[in-house]
Amino acid sequence: MSQELLRDVKNGIATITINRPTQRNAVTYEMWKRLGPLVAELDADRAVRAVILRGAGTQAFSAGADIAEFEEQRSNSALAITYHAAVEDAFKAVANLAKPTIAMVAGFCIGGGLELAIAADLRIAADNSRYGMPTAKLGLVMPHWEMSRLIRLVGAGRAMDMILTARLVEAQEALHIGLISRLVPLADVEQYTGRVASEIAGYAPLSHRWHKQFFETVMRTPDLDALPREEAKLPFACYDTEDFREGRRAFLEKRKPEFRGR
Repeated sequence: MSQELLRDVKNGIATITINRPTQRNAVTYEMWKRLGPLVAELDADRAVRAVILRGAGTQAFSAGADIAEFEEQRSNSALAITYHAAVEDAFKAVANLAKPTIAMVAGFCIGGGLELAIAADLRIAADNSRYGMPTAKLGLVMPHWEMSRLIRLVGAGRAMDMILTARLVEAQEALHIGLISRLVPLADVEQYTGRVASEIAGYAPLSHRWHKQFFETVMRTPDLDALPREEAKLPFACYDTEDFREGRRAFLEKRKPEFRGR
């Protein structure tokens, strides 16, 4: 297990690698169960300022859930409910992480792999990347929470097109429809993603945490004028932080700020 889901932390950036390249980085049930707690560990680590999710090699981010396990783990609805609880816990752990997350996508990003990628904040993709939701080919469905993430990114019409046709979306189209954030040559994707992660990690972590919280509020609340008073006041809490004072001083002193998340 420890070899199939790798964690590395360097210079404030954590990288989680799905390490099953010969299976196109398909994810097993045990890996899904481990992913949520692993993300929680990184969330609690104050030294971590950003998290990169990736697949080993360049042929696949992830082909999704390991179909070889379906007979044992998902052969009926009762088993599937238990299995999916672990999967959705993993997705929600990524989505709810207080720190910025980047899915670095090379090669195939299919099914559960796509659902994992869209749980991240950003998707930086190589030009060999391809995306699909082929559940209808297997007689399966895309659940509510995962579907809502896809609709948020590409809109209802394009999401329905991807789901009903089960087709593969090429990298350029993925960029055009908003499925991915940035598209770079395969040879550059690792270095480019690392550079973006380093840039993000250098900014105020409290600002990132609040921005992620506000984003979810904006997406889910129809009437922002009806926000509870305490929630409406949250955008002004940053003025009482050490990070704000450090950012202001650094700007006036023309130097790089040293944010501490306080």
